Amino acid sequence: MINHIKPLKIGHLVAKIPLIQGGMGVGVSLSSLAGAVAAEGAIGVISTAQIGFNMPDFEKHPLAANLQAVKDHIRLAKEKSKGGIIGANIMVATRNYKEYVMTAVKAGVDLIISGAGLPVNLPEYVKGSMTKIAPIVSSEKAARVICRLWDSHYQCTPDMVVVEGPLAGGHLGFSEKQLEPFEAGDKSIAEKAMSDYDLEISKIMKTVRQYGEKYEKDIPVVIAGGIDTPEKAEHYFSLGASGIQVATPFVTTKECDADEAFKQAYVDAKDEDVVIIKSPVGMPGRALKNTFLEKVSQGYRDEIHCKQCLEHCDPASIPYCITDALTRSVQGDIDNGLVFCGANVGSIKEITTVKNVIQKLFDMD
Repeated sequence: MINHIKPLKIGHLVAKIPLIQGGMGVGVSLSSLAGAVAAEGAIGVISTAQIGFNMPDFEKHPLAANLQAVKDHIRLAKEKSKGGIIGANIMVATRNYKEYVMTAVKAGVDLIISGAGLPVNLPEYVKGSMTKIAPIVSSEKAARVICRLWDSHYQCTPDMVVVEGPLAGGHLGFSEKQLEPFEAGDKSIAEKAMSDYDLEISKIMKTVRQYGEKYEKDIPVVIAGGIDTPEKAEHYFSLGASGIQVATPFVTTKECDADEAFKQAYVDAKDEDVVIIKSPVGMPGRALKNTFLEKVSQGYRDEIHCKQCLEHCDPASIPYCITDALTRSVQGDIDNGLVFCGANVGSIKEITTVKNVIQKLFDMD
């Protein structure tokens, strides 16, 4: 068992297991997965990215469908959680970001985790509520900028900071050049790069501590990206992390909201199937190599029916709609969709349960 498992405390919120299940859209982490994780004493997270994709009016009224689905899934997750903590992952890049945040707050979400950009105005949108807020950062610079902005504009500081490293899945807060050492296939180069990133984590923690001292509060730092063994979890706890955020291992659980074919794609994946792509969002992303990505690399262009999902997106210049590509895959059309994943997806060998994933991560008997 990992030494000294301490609860993760985020203000008045206390999770018995210091683990956050990462938000995964479109439709991978909804109320079923989040509720199950929270019921085990960790923190379950719903991704609001096109969360209403399977609602009947989504095609005609995507925003209304999404906001209704935010409310529905928070309610359902709360019911399943047995009093546990439910969070929402809301991307800053989302069009109508403010409406998503305020809808989640009104629905009673406990925590909002926000990345894919810096959530500059997030404190304003949760003002007067009990909802805790946590930016996702990948560098000390980003942590310093958001802490300084919230301090000067809102006289507050984050309730928690999530540090998402270079081995995470989906969209990444790194340049393609920064990701090269992790994709080169040379273990020694990758290990050196991870060691260097540990130094960056330490710098982030120092900055967060400084703002915590100013506001006389403890701001937990949670590490994310490529954590799939007790040894890796223990490593980050030894660096001073208060918790870990894990996403990929939860995809292949019975409770995960994705189609069974999506889960099986993870089980079947090998290390060499993982690639870095340039997403239509304009950021690098980590995904599984498949027929769809091969066609895109050869110049294929999807027929695009804009769903108004992102604040900055030009349908005329992108090869495919990311909403459509992610929706196809999560509904089981793996060959013709985009399958985001973490760097260590190749280590997954079976369909399991949320309880087993947590027990394995913390080496519990």
